[in-house]
Parts: sequence; structure tokens; C-alpha cells
Amino acid sequence: MKEILKQVIFDQRDKKGINPYVIREIAPFILTSREIVIISGIRRCGKSVLLDQIRDKNIEKDYYLNFDDERLIYFSTNEFQLLTEVFLELFGEQNTYYFDEIQNIKGWERFVRRLYDAGKKVFITGSNATMLSKELGTHLTGRYIQIELYPFSFKEFLAYYEVKINQEMIYSTKGKIALKMKFDEYMKLGGLPLNYDQKNPMFIKTLYQNILYRDVMIRNRLVNEKEISELLYVLASNVSKLSTYSSLAKTIEIKSTTTVKNYIEFISNTYLLFQIPVFDYSLKVQLKNPKKTYFIDNAIVKQIGFSFSENLGRELENIVFLELKRHSFEIYYHHKKTECDFVIRKNNKIFMAIQVSAYIDSKETKQREINGLIESLEMYDLKTGLILTLDTEGEEYHKDFTIKIVPIWKWLLTNDLN
Repeated sequence: MKEILKQVIFDQRDKKGINPYVIREIAPFILTSREIVIISGIRRCGKSVLLDQIRDKNIEKDYYLNFDDERLIYFSTNEFQLLTEVFLELFGEQNTYYFDEIQNIKGWERFVRRLYDAGKKVFITGSNATMLSKELGTHLTGRYIQIELYPFSFKEFLAYYEVKINQEMIYSTKGKIALKMKFDEYMKLGGLPLNYDQKNPMFIKTLYQNILYRDVMIRNRLVNEKEISELLYVLASNVSKLSTYSSLAKTIEIKSTTTVKNYIEFISNTYLLFQIPVFDYSLKVQLKNPKKTYFIDNAIVKQIGFSFSENLGRELENIVFLELKRHSFEIYYHHKKTECDFVIRKNNKIFMAIQVSAYIDSKETKQREINGLIESLEMYDLKTGLILTLDTEGEEYHKDFTIKIVPIWKWLLTNDLN
């Protein structure tokens, strides 16, 4: 194992990452804090590249290992001590460690805790949200900082293509046309950089299969691939729509709603999809009501689900959800007499209400969106609401409320949600 470790360590030093000019921003204090830093997110969203960017900023950068390597398939907890000896032998004494996909090794959290107790700084990446529950909750409570990484935002997508954003670009006729074209491309390709870096039509399909088999089925010892695939097909074909465990069980002919609930929990742990509840001050009411489902990336939605022209509004809503998610808000939908797509909570208070509609050119559509927004504004004591569209822009006044209508591409570049 010692010789294998040396080979893997040196092979992994010669890595070619995703476009280095797309800097994934993190707070500077994270680099120097005492805590373990855990970067989690879906496979291929750029966690390893962010880890490389962190290593580049540090003087100590040699103690690195990616455990998602077939040569390490027999690596066990017993080899962690051997690994520290190999690092010391190859590079001398250092106090900073970097581990990719360490959750592949059972008992990893005990080793990381030992490093932490010895005063070492540890950076970790992982593709499963349960890293932050059972394992960390048992051994590392209060000793880590979490960074949840998502696929590229529209801003990061533009940075990837070295498109520089300024006021002239956003507001001039020529600039707006160029940005709209880029936004159309972003909607098609999504935010997973390897999807457009390699221009490989099989990338999304392969990624999805890896998540399904390795992260969902094998990790959770599941055998019924047909049920899980059909569940994902139904959810991806109905992004942003309301559903319950019982309605899903009936659709895909599963007898137990608990089985559906467990499947969704396992899938959610991979960051593939998210569900949001209706907002209510009663947790019981939230749990009782249907949930809305969103996916980590529109390109994956198109790979899994049934796509048709009416999906445009849902795709836009999915993009808005992800942008809100990047800011770590509590996200809900509103539903009383009317519905509002998103109500956003921060510091125990709803501070924003958002409707998403591709087009509001018909009187009926516009009135429906405004009615849902106004009901939310009244209920949560807000003065301004937001309607995000594909291209319409303006400002209207209804009762005592201001309704701002903004194209989504512009909102993604100019919103100030921090």
C-alpha cells in the first residue's frame, strides 16, 4: 500500500483543473481559521478545483489526496497512519491537509478529528450531504465550517467565457443582446463546467448514472433501480410543481409512501434535488402540505425528465431557486387563496417575495402573478414584490405595493441578496 500511495500522490499532483479564471469566492477567514473546512456539493460542480485554488493560496500544499481513485479501493482506516508517514517521508513536516471525497473511507472522521486535535488544518471535499450529519455530528461537532458549492451561477458562467460585466454591458442595446444570447446558452448547458468544457454529449448522462448507482443505490444498499429511476423521471418532468409522497407513490405504483420518502432523502443527500415546503409558522402544517421539487442543474433535468415547450417557465424558476440557494436562505413557497413561487426567510423573518413567469404578456397571466405576489406582501408585511420574467421589464403600483418586473438574466447579474 505504501508504494501505491506514493504513486497516487504524485500522479494526482499533475492535475488539469477547470478554467482557473473562475474564482469561487470564499470568506478569507476560512483559510486561516482553526476549524476543519468541508466543501460539499454534487459531483463535478468544481469542489476539487476550489480545493486547488485554496492550496494555491497556501504555502503548505503537498499533503493532498483524492480518495475517489480506483487504486485506493482497498484503503481502510488502518492506512491513515501510513498515509501520514508517507506524506512526512515525501515532503517533510507540514500542518495543512487536503482530502478529496474522503467520505469513501469508513471511519474517516476519527482520523480527521485526530489531525484537528493535533493542531493541523484540514480541508475536505465530499459529494454527500450525510457527511454533515451522522459522521460529523458524532465526532466533529463545533469543529468544522461548511461550504456548500453549487454549479456555476450565470455570473460564473460568463467569467468562464471571459465575458466582463459592467454597466454598459448590462444597459446598452448591444450589451443586452449579447447577454441574452449568453443566458440562452446558460439555460441550455447549465452550470456544470465540464458539460461545456469537454463539449461531450455523454457527460451529463454519465454523471447522472454515477450519482444514481454509486451515490444513491450502492451507498444506501438499494436494489430497485426501476422504482428510483421512475421517481426521478416524474420529479424531473414536473420541476417546481407540487407533489406529496402519496401522490408520487401512486404515480409510480409503489405501495409504501415511506419508501418514496426514503428514496427522496437518499437522492437529496447527493445534492441532485431539493424540496421546499409551504411557509407556515407551524412545522406540522409544513410537513402536511405538498412540497415543490427543484434540481441542481437544468441540463440534468433535461437528461432525466420529459421536456416540452411549457418547461421554459419551470426552467427559469429552477434557475432562480438555485440563485437563492447559493445565498443560504430559507426558501419556501406561499399558498393561501393564491400562490407565490418563493418567499424568502432570513433571521426568522420573511423579507422577500418572488414570482417567476417566462411571459406576462397576457392579461390573465399578469393578473395571476400579481395577485399571488400581493397576497404574500400583505401577509408578510412587505412593500415591494418582484416578478422575474424572460425579457419583460418595468415597475407597477398596486394598492400600497410596488411591483418590480425584471428579466431574470439582469436580476442574476445585479441582485444584491447579501
